[in-house]
Amino acid sequence: MLGMGLTLQIEDFRRITQTPKWVLTGLFLQFTVMPFMGWFLARAFQLPPFFSLGLILVSCCPGGTASNVIVFLSRSNLALSVSMTALSTMVAIVMTPLLTSSLSGNEIQVDAMGLFYSTLKVVLVPVVLGILLNAKLPKYTFKIKRYAPSVAVILITLIVASIIGQGKTIILGSGFALILSIMTLHLIGFVLGYFLSKILLKDEGVSRTISVEVGMQNSGLGVVLAKENFVNPAVAIPAAISSLVHSLYGSIFVALFRMRTKKASEKSDAE
Repeated sequence: MLGMGLTLQIEDFRRITQTPKWVLTGLFLQFTVMPFMGWFLARAFQLPPFFSLGLILVSCCPGGTASNVIVFLSRSNLALSVSMTALSTMVAIVMTPLLTSSLSGNEIQVDAMGLFYSTLKVVLVPVVLGILLNAKLPKYTFKIKRYAPSVAVILITLIVASIIGQGKTIILGSGFALILSIMTLHLIGFVLGYFLSKILLKDEGVSRTISVEVGMQNSGLGVVLAKENFVNPAVAIPAAISSLVHSLYGSIFVALFRMRTKKASEKSDAE
C-alpha cells in the first residue's frame, strides 16, 4: 500500500473532478456488482462459513495497482484507472468493513469496527504517507518507485504462498467449489463491469477500464484483513486464490482488448 501511495499524486484525485461521471459509475459498480456476486456465489456454491466470509471479504475490497498495469497493457484509459484505484482505495476504508459485515449474515461474528481500524491502518496510513513523500521528496521517491512494484509483487506472492500452504488440506478437501466460485466471481466482474458501463457511458475505452477495475480486486488487502481479524486461516484463502485468478483473467482480457483495438484500427484504415 505504501508502494501504491508512492505512485499516486494529488493530481490523481483532482482528475476525478474532470470526469466525475466516469469515476463515480466505476466506483458504484465496484462496490455493488462484486459484493453482491460474492454474497450470491457463496450461497450458490454452498461454501463452508469461513470460505463464504472470505469470498465476501475479497469481493468487498477496492481495486489495486495490478488493475492499472492491465489497463496500461490493454491500451485503455490509464488516467481513469489510476483515479478509480485512488478513490476506491479511500472509499474502501468505510465500505469494505460495512459491506463485509452486512453481507456475511449471522453464521460468523464479524467485528465491523475491527475491520474498519485494520483498513484504516493498512490502507489510509501507508497510502497517505506515500502521497506525502511523493509530493515533498520527489527526487528520493523517484528512485524508490523503480523498485516498489517488484518488492510489492514479491511480498504479495510470499503472503499468498504462505496462506495457500497453511490451508492446503482445507483447499484439497473442498477447494473445487471455492476455486470455481472465485473464477466465476471475477469473470462476472469483468463482463458486467464492461457491459453495464458501456450501456451507461457509451465509451469503449472507459468501459474497458471500468471492466478491469471492477473485475480485479486488491486481494492482498483481503488477505491482510482476514489474517488480522479472523482466527481461522480459511478466511484468508479465498483472497489468496483470488490474486492468482484475477491476474490470469487480466492477462486474457489484455489480449482480447488489444485484438479488438487492432481490428477496429484496421477497419478504420480500410474505410
